[in-house]
Amino acid sequence: MRIAEWLIAEDQANRGLGLTAHIIDHCKLVLKYPKGTNSTWYNKQFTKHEPLEYPYDVCEAILLWEQYRNMTTVLTREYLDTRPEGWLTYAAQRIAQLGADKCYNRSLCEEHLNVLLPSTPPFHPRQFERCAVVGNSGDLLKTEFGEEIDSHDAVIRENEAPVNKKYAKHIGMKRDFRLVVRGAARKMVEILDGSADEALIIKSVTHKDFNDMIKGITNPVYLFQGIVLRRGAKGTGMKSIELALSMCDIVNIYGFTVDPGYTEWTRYFSTPRQGHNPLQGRAYYQLLECLGVIRIHSPMRSERNEDWSGIPSRETINRAHTAALHLKRSQEGQNGTLGPFGSCKIWSNVSYDNSGPISGSPDMSETRKNSNYKKWEVMPFKSLRKEAQQHHIEMRGVSLYKMDGNKLDDLVCVNHSLKGVV
Repeated sequence: MRIAEWLIAEDQANRGLGLTAHIIDHCKLVLKYPKGTNSTWYNKQFTKHEPLEYPYDVCEAILLWEQYRNMTTVLTREYLDTRPEGWLTYAAQRIAQLGADKCYNRSLCEEHLNVLLPSTPPFHPRQFERCAVVGNSGDLLKTEFGEEIDSHDAVIRENEAPVNKKYAKHIGMKRDFRLVVRGAARKMVEILDGSADEALIIKSVTHKDFNDMIKGITNPVYLFQGIVLRRGAKGTGMKSIELALSMCDIVNIYGFTVDPGYTEWTRYFSTPRQGHNPLQGRAYYQLLECLGVIRIHSPMRSERNEDWSGIPSRETINRAHTAALHLKRSQEGQNGTLGPFGSCKIWSNVSYDNSGPISGSPDMSETRKNSNYKKWEVMPFKSLRKEAQQHHIEMRGVSLYKMDGNKLDDLVCVNHSLKGVV
């Protein structure tokens, strides 16, 4: 496999973001910033400025992101039922202020999670063709991407980012999903501004602030599965891309501070504040673009008709994935690719005709009784786009979940009967 050589041949500098790839071997490379880049980002933990070069394993990245295209990234009841000690140990990790490190009282834990917990995955791989992930960067004010963003099949936004006429020409008005952290909970009713169909995805744990907020809105609310993986970019933006990859064919990102010279973190709707290192994040996003995972839209590119012919085709990506998987298996002394289920360590079966209740506890508030969970959780299979239906059949009705942190392996796999679907 010559993926690293392909990356450098793609000539990243000509794509307008200024980095270059330096090959180490057939998998490893280093992305370097041009000389003279001003690294103003000071890491207090290590008492030094952030570096201007970052090493990556391309083979691992290919395996990871192709795996994401087949995965469920929303926490479900079937996952907790299947995972060893799912309710006892894992569920407790997702509930703040529980007062215990384990769910010794399962009924109590269910009270915390019921309103967030669908029985089976509410969203499906390839459910949407084109998705826009909109970050909060101040560089959005240098663009007029609004109409372009609104043209997508689904739009994913973050935290307390406002969507209104003031910023419409920069960020659009369409709102389908919003990934939120604890700090945004108290402002969420104001931010939603009556947008009842925008599904909220809580990034890490549920807690009192979220529970109080949820009682007063009708929006569907789910809990991100909480995967923690090694990578060169952090934060809600990266999680939003993970969510998008699990249900979209094409992922376009906007507002992720990707142009040369951008060394400080700003937001389009507020004064600047310290955030994640923009240099390291920008390098990783460019790597993902070269791998065909995302497409980056930035001020530098806003006035030209972007040509995506340099992005690898699905056929090229599939060949690269096959080669990377073969290399990984050979290094581990395994024969064959083992197919899409080779990393399944835990299995369970769920009857298609017994999917269980939709999200929401029996004693929901009057407000939440009007929540539109059925939009996602009782969607007829035949109403999905044909690509999503075909993918579901090719996967034999199996849903894949990450079980633990930094491993590509160790998946929880739930087999749904295809009876009544095919």
